[in-house]
Amino acid sequence: MGLGTLLFGWPLLPLYSIVKMGELVRDQVERELHDPAVVRRRLEEVEQARAAGAISEEEEARAMDEILQGMIGW
Repeated sequence: MGLGTLLFGWPLLPLYSIVKMGELVRDQVERELHDPAVVRRRLEEVEQARAAGAISEEEEARAMDEILQGMIGW
């Protein structure tokens, strides 16, 4: 790392850190959306809510569609 890079790059360091943090958050969200265990747990929660009468059949169908579409990346 040269002196010029150090002088001009240092003020931008907070920006680089924010970008890197955003990339890490994005990667974690993508892993969770595509993790079969997480998807299965969310589907089970919707089914339990329907069985308990907390949501209607249409709300259950809509929630399941959203979960599955999130998994396949639509």
